[in-house]
This record gives sequence, C-alpha cells and structure tokens, in this order.
Amino acid sequence: MSERFDFSILGGGISGLLTAYELSQAGFSVCIVDISAVGRESSWAGGGILLPLYPWRQASSISDLAVASLALYPDLAADLLAQSHIDPEFVVSGLLLSALPDRPAALDWCRRYQIRYQLPEAPFHPALECHFDQPLWLPDIAQARNPRLLKALKTTLQQRGVIFFEHCQVHTIKHQNQHITQLLAQDKTFSPGHLVVTTGAWTSTLFAHLLPDITPPPAIKPVKGQMLLFDSQPELLPFMVLEHDRYLIPRQDGKILAGSTVEDAGFDKHTSDTARQQLYQFATAILPALKDYPVSHHWAGLRPGSDEGIPCISLHPDIDNLSINAGHFRNGLGMGPASARLLADLILDRPPLLNPEPYQLKDYQ
Repeated sequence: MSERFDFSILGGGISGLLTAYELSQAGFSVCIVDISAVGRESSWAGGGILLPLYPWRQASSISDLAVASLALYPDLAADLLAQSHIDPEFVVSGLLLSALPDRPAALDWCRRYQIRYQLPEAPFHPALECHFDQPLWLPDIAQARNPRLLKALKTTLQQRGVIFFEHCQVHTIKHQNQHITQLLAQDKTFSPGHLVVTTGAWTSTLFAHLLPDITPPPAIKPVKGQMLLFDSQPELLPFMVLEHDRYLIPRQDGKILAGSTVEDAGFDKHTSDTARQQLYQFATAILPALKDYPVSHHWAGLRPGSDEGIPCISLHPDIDNLSINAGHFRNGLGMGPASARLLADLILDRPPLLNPEPYQLKDYQ
C-alpha cells in the first residue's frame, strides 16, 4: 500500500525540517524521509553562528538569505519553544571579528544591510588574547544551538502531524510525463504529491543514482569540518569570536565550541589528531583560560559545498512536482529560515520573500 502526502521531503536536516515547517504551517500533509536519523548530519555538527563568515567577501545572494533569516529567527525560536517546550537557545550574543584587513568593505556591508557595528579597541574583553587588527564588533549577531534547534523543530512538526520515516532508504524514484509518480524504499512505497529534495551533501549523488535522466542540480560535494567542545563555565566568554578562519562559540551552559576545519575528504567523517591539535591550539591561544577545562567532544560533519556557497532553491525546470533546497555549504542554519520560506513561496505560488533568480536551477545550466 502506498503512503500518500501532499509533500514528501527527502532529507531531514535543517533545510528539510524548515521546509516542512513552512509547508505544514500552510495546512498541507507532509512527510520527511531520511536514510538515517533526522538531524544528525551537517545540521547537527555545525556551530550555529547565524551569519556567514565574512559575508562581504561572498556573493550578495548569500547575505540576502542570511539577513532575511536573522529577521525571521526571533519569531521562529519563540514558536518552537512554545510548541515543543525545547529551547533552541536562539541567543543574540554578538560577534567579535578580531582581524579585518578589509574592514572598509565590512563597514560598507554593514551599512547596506543595516547591521549595527562598533569599532572596538583592544583588549575588548580581559580573558581574550586575540591578535587585533582593525577589529569589528557586531552586537546583534545571534546564534542557535544546533541540536536543540533540530529537536525543537522535529517535536513541533510531529505535533503538527508531519510524519517521519527515519532509517528509510529510497532506492527508486519513478517519474513519467515530467511528473514524479512514486518513491520506492525497502518496505514502503510513497506517492509523493510534490517531492522536495533537501539531502545536503548527498544531493548530487542522489540525482546521479536515482534521477540520472533529468537535469541535475549544481554540483554539491561534501566538505568536512571538525569541531571541539570545551566543558567550561558560564560567562567565561559571553560572545562569539571570529579570528581569521576559526571561531569560538559560547553556549548558555558554559560549554565553548571551537571550529572549524575545511577539508576535501569525500564522505569520510573520521576525526584526526592533527585537526584536534590545531583547533585546541587556536582556542587556547586566544582564550588561555580554556587550558583549565577539558575537551569533552571532538566530531566531524559534512557540509554541502556548492559553487560559491550559493544554494539551489528552486522548482525543477523539467519535472512539475519536484523542487530542491540544498547546497548551503557552511550556512545551513544561517540561511535556513529564509531558504525554506522562499521555496514554499515558489511552490505555493506566493509573492516571494526574496528575488528567487540567484538560486534557480535553470541559472546553473
């Protein structure tokens, strides 16, 4: 017997969950199908800074999604807390960027997107030993605690009637006359209604194996990132710090996250002693007090790397009930709410939150 839904979403990371949030809020029946446990890949593994790193060095389409998402997060976090009773720990903790040789470009970006900023002086905070070089303080930049946000989303969606099929591998996608007709898994058959692909780093692989004869999305490949977690004390560091390509993120319970590496290692998620040592040296160099606290966890995740970090948020140009929301690279949480809202707008033929053109599949061909 076939399971029938208005929308079937392949992939249960932040993009899939937020897309389900938008579509279920509009009153549609939704299921999420994931080959493993929901919310256990890149979305769980990341840091949760709700701003791309050095966004003025990237395409404006990335900033457009990130700034729109930052505006959506307060209401989203409040709704998730009210419905799930799980605090996603959306916290406006502020972000210190310690060294900016291109600070004029950063200030232009802040003014363009109406992001408050200050020009701090060293040492800024007594516990820090950063290498200050034209630093910048962004007091309104927020963070979310990835695992708690994902749990709050899943619980809220379950309360709305969204059905989860975890550890469920789809092995065949059938289509006929430019229309997806069935998804076949080990012991289930789905009539998807509309199929949304939110499979992150596995998106290109999925299309190559299950939809080889239709227009593929832009190349999306796994990019490994490794992180450390220190068991420190609350208020040791009250804000986020970005120095060059590494960062520290303090959580409300005092734990401090140090990240991250950027590695082209295929689908290998193993951690390495070299990365652990590099991250430890970085963290303890700029916050020496961390030497007094243990590292409680070291892990790796696979980001969905895409061309210039611009995601594909698009209806498929050839299949009338297929769409894609994937390729967010390091910014799945930071661009997630606006990405999901934009895709829902396109699917439901609503006025779009943002200009959809930079994210359309047709533009990559």
